[in-house]
Amino acid sequence: MTFTQSDTSSTVRTSNWKLHYEEAGSGHPVILLHGSGPGATGWSNFSGNIEALARHFHVYAVDMPGWGESDAATVDRLDHVDAALQFMDALGIEKAAFVGNSMGGATSMRFATEHPDRISHLVTMGPPTPGPTLFAAGDGPSEGLKVLIEAYRNPTPETMGKLIDIMVYDKQFATPELLAARSDAALARPEHLENYLAGLPNGAPIPKWVRLEDLPKLDVPTLLIHGRDDRVVSYEHSLMLLALIPNSRLVVLNHCGHWAMIEHPDEFNRLVTDFIANN
Repeated sequence: MTFTQSDTSSTVRTSNWKLHYEEAGSGHPVILLHGSGPGATGWSNFSGNIEALARHFHVYAVDMPGWGESDAATVDRLDHVDAALQFMDALGIEKAAFVGNSMGGATSMRFATEHPDRISHLVTMGPPTPGPTLFAAGDGPSEGLKVLIEAYRNPTPETMGKLIDIMVYDKQFATPELLAARSDAALARPEHLENYLAGLPNGAPIPKWVRLEDLPKLDVPTLLIHGRDDRVVSYEHSLMLLALIPNSRLVVLNHCGHWAMIEHPDEFNRLVTDFIANN
């Protein structure tokens, strides 16, 4: 079958949040965490992966606080690790594999260091890391993040076109339908846009980072996936993670930007399925 969002959409009330999520499949739990772009949701990031992964696992793609149909969050409340833990507790999930893109990858890494008994596998795609980098621009955010911030300020289809162009290697993904959908999704929750921009001076969207000194202590099986052509978060971040996380391996994809799961869905689905099933 082919899933639609109406087939998978659900909500749950945790101790602090109303969280919207997509759910499909059965078996070992796999939690998919989206990135930080305007209009990003569990569905928009992972609609090309949920059905394939749900053939093997019990899949949850969550809209984190401050995004999608979940509750709004000001920067002082923005703790996605705690929100993920509350989500698991509310649904009775004892342990899950975490699969995170960009901001979602940063959340998954910190979750692994703070709650190692609740995570079975760690998979990241283009996660940023704290601290200095060798090859990033010296004038602040990366080229891609500057466009992303502009899209929060002015989430028109035209600005979304610039954002998607810089997110992906293949420009065919920037269809008029996708640009309109992302613009509509962002404008549907203006409080998300306002909170993101207001929180930037105080560290939004990641006010609390993983401690790099904690990563060598991890023993969770870790798969790092990164696009060679990522202009938002350079693949040097994943090279550093490969050196720090003992039980890790790295797949670098040519002709791939920041959205490996969208640009190369079939390969991504095979990699993640095999990794979780056989580690």
